[in-house]
Amino acid sequence: MYPRPFDYKRVSSVQEAVDILQANPEAKILSGGHSLLPAMKLRLAAPEVLVDISRVDELKQISADGGLTIGAGVTYNDFLNNDAVKAYTALYEAVGKVGDVQVRNRGTVGGAAAHADPAADAPAALLVLGATLVAQGPNGTREIGVDDFFIDILTTALEPDEVLTAIKLPAASGASAYEKFAHPASGYAVCGVAASIDASTVKVAVTGATYKAERLTGVEDALAGGNIDAAAIEAAVENVGDQDWAGDHFASAEYRAHLTKVYAKRALMRAAGLS
Repeated sequence: MYPRPFDYKRVSSVQEAVDILQANPEAKILSGGHSLLPAMKLRLAAPEVLVDISRVDELKQISADGGLTIGAGVTYNDFLNNDAVKAYTALYEAVGKVGDVQVRNRGTVGGAAAHADPAADAPAALLVLGATLVAQGPNGTREIGVDDFFIDILTTALEPDEVLTAIKLPAASGASAYEKFAHPASGYAVCGVAASIDASTVKVAVTGATYKAERLTGVEDALAGGNIDAAAIEAAVENVGDQDWAGDHFASAEYRAHLTKVYAKRALMRAAGLS
């Protein structure tokens, strides 16, 4: 299918993009395009204006200065080729499992966060690593904690006239991991689970199995303050909770709930150094 007619504007700065978004409420940001363009072809999205930020240099930087700052325009491939990111294992593994080579060469880490596809890999890792997302709009720059960022399917805390500019991660500590059951055709996560363990602090998040990436607080609470061994993990994953499980012709809600227990156990075991 063909998308509805739209105007195309390529910008050279974030402020230029913000100005266009403010003037055009129906405009959408285009970065890698691997999610937005298929949605447009299927008429699931019909923006009046596409604002192409793919050549904004200020969005393509990665810096490590006590933590990690990832420009929203950093491609998956550039992320994977930067040695500074390897300490953030859950995100490094999640990005490495995205799509295929072509997707990783064009798609961006920031685009995955801003688009908030419920089956994207990166959001679960961002949740367990305590990310902060930086947005720029008409009123300046603001920071959004990751726990407040993912609202619903394809919905985030970003305002329509804001541009996601960077993702900040605190200094790497402890260990983390990401495990994924991929759809055999699309490569998207039928179920993906990220886990991090830092001293006695445990974070676990799921993607693909629910309608938005979210923390599995029942599992986290079951492991809080206790000895994290194989038996404790085995018992804790039974507390995945009564989430709003996604279901379709490929995998039912019940099956996704089961997968979440399986993959939460695998991710936690690796983060705990038990497998």
